[in-house]
Amino acid sequence: MILIDSNVLLDLYDERSEWHEWSTSALASVANETTLVINPIIYAEVSIKFKTPAEFDAAFPPDDFLRRALPFAAAFIAGKAHMEYRRRGGVRAATLPDFFIGAHALVAGCRILTRDPRRFRRYFPTVELIAP
Repeated sequence: MILIDSNVLLDLYDERSEWHEWSTSALASVANETTLVINPIIYAEVSIKFKTPAEFDAAFPPDDFLRRALPFAAAFIAGKAHMEYRRRGGVRAATLPDFFIGAHALVAGCRILTRDPRRFRRYFPTVELIAP
């Protein structure tokens, strides 16, 4: 299984993004080899592009993008990783979703498809990443 980071899904709908081609190609590549997964954090971040849940589901069908709940163990780990980030001088409170995604992948044994691997590599070094 592979968690698809929000930035990859958002790139699919922004043809002007410098990452559109990479994200489209990378997603197509992994779609043939494994199960694609999104969690409520990813769903929330990507939902900004859609007016209704039905529109979201049409773009990312549940049969193709499995919905998985965030395990409580992952939430605990995400909180600890975010605390460490802040202790090291991180100031952006908005980064917490990355920690939820990284911790979910760690607990569930998933890989992550992302175009922004920095925090994942630093705070979840054992999680396998597919990144540029």
